[in-house]
Amino acid sequence: MKIVIATDSDYEYIRDHDHHILQSLILPKIHGHEIYLLRNEEDINIGWMRFGYFWDNTPFMNMIWVDEQYRSKGVGKQVVLFWEDEMQKKGFKLVMTSTLANENAQHFYRSLGYQDAGCLILENEPLEIILTKKIV
Repeated sequence: MKIVIATDSDYEYIRDHDHHILQSLILPKIHGHEIYLLRNEEDINIGWMRFGYFWDNTPFMNMIWVDEQYRSKGVGKQVVLFWEDEMQKKGFKLVMTSTLANENAQHFYRSLGYQDAGCLILENEPLEIILTKKIV
């Protein structure tokens, strides 16, 4: 598996697969190097990871997706650790993410050293758990 920074040529893949982002934000995020693509040995996309900045100063992983057949094989862990390393190289000391309380992802993040930092309650939605990790 390899991790690459998305380019303009990846726009259609992201548009067609990531249903949690406004279409008008995809290219700005690509140009800001805020989307990584996960590719298998045959160079076929098997997922992506997208991030932004909480309060415009703290890296926040917004979305990670790994195709079903590649799950539970360390791909998600590999991209999270890659992202953390990239953020550390840029001088950040803390990263954040979140997950819904009814999703198993919370256990995945905790196993990687993320700690609960608070919660967000939105109307008619499960509790959103905010998680942080020091990367110093």
